[in-house]
Amino acid sequence: MSGTLTRECPAKVNLLLRVLAREADGFHSIETIFCRAALSDTLVVARTESGIALDVSGADVGPQERNLAWRAADAVLAATGRRFGVTMHLTKRIPAGGGLGGGSSDAAQALLAVNQLAGDAVPPSELLHMASRLGADVPYFVSGAPLALAWGHGERLLALPALSPMPALLLIPDVAISTGDAYGWVDEVRAGSSPRGSVTLNGEVLSDWSNLARISGNDFESAVFGRFPVIKDAFESLARSRPFFVRMSGSGSSLFAVYRNPRDRDDAHAMLGGKLGRLVPTTLG
Repeated sequence: MSGTLTRECPAKVNLLLRVLAREADGFHSIETIFCRAALSDTLVVARTESGIALDVSGADVGPQERNLAWRAADAVLAATGRRFGVTMHLTKRIPAGGGLGGGSSDAAQALLAVNQLAGDAVPPSELLHMASRLGADVPYFVSGAPLALAWGHGERLLALPALSPMPALLLIPDVAISTGDAYGWVDEVRAGSSPRGSVTLNGEVLSDWSNLARISGNDFESAVFGRFPVIKDAFESLARSRPFFVRMSGSGSSLFAVYRNPRDRDDAHAMLGGKLGRLVPTTLG
C-alpha cells in the first residue's frame, strides 16, 4: 500500500489501578481499568523507500530512536523484511511523563499505521505481542476499546462497552514522573505491610459510573503524594471542586476529576484557574 495515513492517538486515564506482586523478572503485575479521554496526539505516517524518520512538534521527547512510535515502526518494518521505510510527523498534545499514556498511544497508532502500509502483513495476535513488548499501556491502545479491564503486565485485556460520556477536567502539574521510579516508591511504601484487600469486579460494576466511583483507586497515589506535595495539593484542590470523583492517572503526575454535568466542570475550571498546573476540559467514556 502506498500513500499517507493520519491517525489520532487518544489519551487514557486509569479509573482503577492496583499494583500487585513484583515478579521474578523484576516487573510488577497490575490490575487496571483503562478509559479513553478526549485529548489526543496526531500521527501522520508516509511510506518511503527505506529507513525511519520521525519529526515531533509540540514537545521535546528526546532522541527519535528512543521514542516509542519510532520503536513501534521499526518493529513492524523488521517483521515485514524492511521492504520499505516511513516518515512520521507526530504532533504532541498529551504531556510526557503525566500518566495519560501519550507515548503508548503514539506507539499503538504507529504499529497499526505501518502495518496498514505493509498490507496488514502482521497478524493481529503478533501485533498485540509487539505492543506488549513496547509497554503495559500499548496493547490497550492497539485494541481500540474505549474501556477495558487489563491485568498481568497490561497485555491481558477484556474490552468493555463504552460508558456514557462524562465531563471531566485533567489537571497536569509541571512535574514529570518516571514510571520505573514510581514502582520503586510503591515497594518502599509497602515494605513490611499486610496484603491489600480484594476488589470484586463484574459486569454491573464495570458499566456504571456510580459503581466505578466507589471502587476507584490508584496504588501510586500515596507514594507519589509523599514525594511531590504540589501533586497532593492539586489533588485536594480538585476534590474540593465538587467532582463526582477524582483520581491520579497511571503513575502520575496528571490528575482527573469527573463531574456530574458540564456546568459543574466549567465552574470548577473557572475556580481553579491555572495556579496548580495546566487544566484541560475533556470528556471520559
